[in-house]
Amino acid sequence: MNLKPLCPSSSSSSSSSSSSGSTAKVWIVHGLVAGVAIASAIGARAYLGPIRKFRSRVVGIIPARYASSRFQGKPLVLILGKPMIQRTWERAKMASTLDHIVVATDDEKIAECCRSFGADVIMTSESCPNGTERCYEAIQKLEKKYDVVVNIQGDEPLVEPEIIDGIVKALQEAPDAVFSTAVTSLKLEDASDPNRVKCVVDNNGYAIYFSRGLIPFNKSGKANPQFPYMLHLGIQSYDTKFLKIYRELKPTPLQLEEDLEQLKVLENGYKMKVI
Repeated sequence: MNLKPLCPSSSSSSSSSSSSGSTAKVWIVHGLVAGVAIASAIGARAYLGPIRKFRSRVVGIIPARYASSRFQGKPLVLILGKPMIQRTWERAKMASTLDHIVVATDDEKIAECCRSFGADVIMTSESCPNGTERCYEAIQKLEKKYDVVVNIQGDEPLVEPEIIDGIVKALQEAPDAVFSTAVTSLKLEDASDPNRVKCVVDNNGYAIYFSRGLIPFNKSGKANPQFPYMLHLGIQSYDTKFLKIYRELKPTPLQLEEDLEQLKVLENGYKMKVI
């Protein structure tokens, strides 16, 4: 009669112990690795600070100059008892995406007017060739740092807060773009007006071209009543880092021919989101 041992053999016990020991070691190693990873993540979070939304800090800048070639003193013209610049500022304050709004001007009369109704003012030089350059100069003088600058033209007293919010969100959601702007439908009577800037956009909502002439232009030589031509609204936002790059870019042939600053952006291969 064969009797089975009451206890496992030493070889079986040794194998089982070895397997259990290996498993324990694996779990210990995994635990150590996980602990190090968690500690590293906590340390990185503490070092980098709280995670924030992409391009989250936004400032609205209203460039305004007195010595306009077409309409001198236009920002100070009264509209129902209030200066045009004040109407623009009040509309801009209704936008939900702007953390701060300032008026950037080279004229003390405009500055004094803006301070009287509570606006923050940054004085800029008379040599700024356009609103974008004035925005860049103003951003250098602000104490706080911002990720996005919205250029709100001072002669737009009816600017829609929703459009301001729209171009800001468009830039925040398009990391490959450095610039965003807005368009609306072009009226046929404005088709040949060079002061009405036209725009064409690709299938992904990025600008292809801006022109003072009608674009696209068909072979009949006449505006097509059925085509959805687009009018550029002028308001635009930029990635703040790009502003420094922009001012260092040399003027481009199309920019100079059309006298449109947006073309310098496109001619240098940068992307512009359009809403």
